[in-house]
Amino acid sequence: MIKILFPDGSAKEFEKGISIEEIAGSISSGLKKQSVAGYVNGELFDLNRPIQEDAEIRIITKKDKEAFEILNHSAAHLLAQAVKRLYPNAKFGVGPAIREGFYYDIDAGEPIREEDLEKIEKMMKRISQEQTVITRRELPKTEALAFFKDDKYKVELITDLPEGEIISVYNQGDFTDLCRGGHIGNTKNIRFFKLLSLAGAYWRGDSNREQLQRIYGTAWYSEEDLKNHLLVLEERKERDHRKLGKELKIFELNNDAGQGLALWLPAGYTVRKVLEDYVYKLEKKAGYLHVSTPALGTKRLYEISGHWSHYRDNMFPAMERDGEVFVLRPMSCPHHMLVFKSDLRSYRDLPIRYAELVTQHRYEASGALSGLERVRAMTLTDAHLFVREDQIKKEVLDAYNLILQAIKDLNLEIEYVELALRDKEKGKFHDNDQLWDLAERLLKELLAEEEIEYTEMKGEAAFYGPKIDIQVRTATGHIITMSTVQLDFLLPERFDLNYIGSDGEKHRPVVIHRGLISTWERLMSILLEQYKGAFPTWLAPTQIKVIPVSLDAHGAYAKKLNDLFIDYDFRSELDMRDEKLGYKIREAQTLKVPYQIVVGDNEVDSNLVTYRKFGSAEQVTVTVEEFLSMLKKEVIEKGN
Repeated sequence: MIKILFPDGSAKEFEKGISIEEIAGSISSGLKKQSVAGYVNGELFDLNRPIQEDAEIRIITKKDKEAFEILNHSAAHLLAQAVKRLYPNAKFGVGPAIREGFYYDIDAGEPIREEDLEKIEKMMKRISQEQTVITRRELPKTEALAFFKDDKYKVELITDLPEGEIISVYNQGDFTDLCRGGHIGNTKNIRFFKLLSLAGAYWRGDSNREQLQRIYGTAWYSEEDLKNHLLVLEERKERDHRKLGKELKIFELNNDAGQGLALWLPAGYTVRKVLEDYVYKLEKKAGYLHVSTPALGTKRLYEISGHWSHYRDNMFPAMERDGEVFVLRPMSCPHHMLVFKSDLRSYRDLPIRYAELVTQHRYEASGALSGLERVRAMTLTDAHLFVREDQIKKEVLDAYNLILQAIKDLNLEIEYVELALRDKEKGKFHDNDQLWDLAERLLKELLAEEEIEYTEMKGEAAFYGPKIDIQVRTATGHIITMSTVQLDFLLPERFDLNYIGSDGEKHRPVVIHRGLISTWERLMSILLEQYKGAFPTWLAPTQIKVIPVSLDAHGAYAKKLNDLFIDYDFRSELDMRDEKLGYKIREAQTLKVPYQIVVGDNEVDSNLVTYRKFGSAEQVTVTVEEFLSMLKKEVIEKGN
């Protein structure tokens, strides 16, 4: 007999060999119907997997968050089985569940096209209707290698597994896959799914390896949930920053300029300039000093910093001129070390906070480029703070709070906070244990003192120190690192930075690297999708469009208003084209201008303003003074 303990403290005894599905059925038919899998002594078990030892279990139902992942993991196997039937020579990489569905990386032996997804989906439905039981078995490594001998990708995965690790496979009818589990129990339970798209994916993320085809899909427990999710995906397409950027004339990507090199069009540059001015003012209030350094650096500079040995593959090729070797700047920290070193420093001078509007260049594989989200030339407001050891916590906290202010003003929300630490097993980190222990301890203490919840990410630190990364979810569901605060004891040592302490002796400063709100490129992609192209008034490239009903009768007053708005530093445009009034108004709506002002007889005779705000059909008439006051307040408060 085995005793099953339930989370509520109750217990029940069953014969050995019973499954979670049978346990659920013995409790109630409703629980059996809702059951998906379970945890047995902390290990994920499939519904039909026999339990052979005393155990404490937790039954996972369709309402639990793990249930979605289990369903989509099973749907990935269903996809692979369908592909294998249609493409008998297919070989398979990996097929995990992801946040909103699943994917499988496949070498089908021939190209799979977008139009082929429909026939693959039909085959998946046929297999689902076959109601095949999904079963697990464990194999010795030699047996597993023999079983998958015709699939080089599976053979590689199995070969890399540590000796003695349990190797499990899952079988569903004519298809068997290498997998840890768990699964849904029967293909009949995978009913509501949709294949979404195709993409390329390098095997194991290595651009020097084979390129597989990645098929994305999503699976849900009800038809209604699937339909609702597909509606969400359609909404996201409408928010796609690449689509909006073209419609609103924000940016252009042209291969003649170079892949991953964005051209900022007038409307896009205007928004970027507003953001630049906003950040400059924010940083000035926080005591930052602004500098400017070259877009080139010598190879020697990055050898001193350590970036050459750690990030050389992400840099553009070196250029030799007049006996010097140069590279396009991939980061600004080495330059800022030299700025600090340009003068003698006292402990009284610290903290010194340098900020710069920096354009950086990093080589990204062409397959990884994506609109403005991932580019090869990026501009950001980068900052490096030079502090005494006793100032670390306060300066890190101040930098963190400055980030929070910027995120709030942009109407974004933090998804979660990561603390990126080193992993001693990985060789990419500098090897001073004492400095690492001190840096990690200080950041952990600060986060605990401020009651900031965070997730530890071992092995994700920069090579010179740990960092706090702030993650934001975009309106299209992407998780993006928005901001970062990094602690660095190494670069001050490499550049031999010093300040004179109160004791008259030389001391090393500590450097805090701070990225405020990502790059302008990535930020623009986030904001376009966040606002669906309808920027708040303080950010909009054109805030006011003034449109006279008649050029002759109303043009002079319309120009007077437009000039007045410009004098008050509003971004106003006067539309004096010989076009129909309705056409001009529709165009202003299409470009999502926050305020359209139509000037007619009433406005001219009474010195008034009649405006229509984007998204509203209502026309409001006010005095000029009332309109200016309202608009000024809206811009200052940033719509909050």
